[in-house]
Amino acid sequence: MIKGQKVEVFVLKERCKGCGICVAVCQTEVLELSKEKNSLGYRHPVVINADRCLNCGLCEMFCPDFAIWATIEKESVLG
Repeated sequence: MIKGQKVEVFVLKERCKGCGICVAVCQTEVLELSKEKNSLGYRHPVVINADRCLNCGLCEMFCPDFAIWATIEKESVLG
């Protein structure tokens, strides 16, 4: 990530099965499991430290449900 760029993390709450792998693999403690549950009864990840996200892709890579990903915000790319 380039200095000054902001990362946005997306979670598809209804796709998540609450395994917590994304929380475990996040090196900068960006995520935690929510207190609320989705319609299937699973706790999904929520972003608690967005400014610490490095856009490393580990959460996306290890998610067995393809329920999370991060991207660089368009405004920060454009300047």
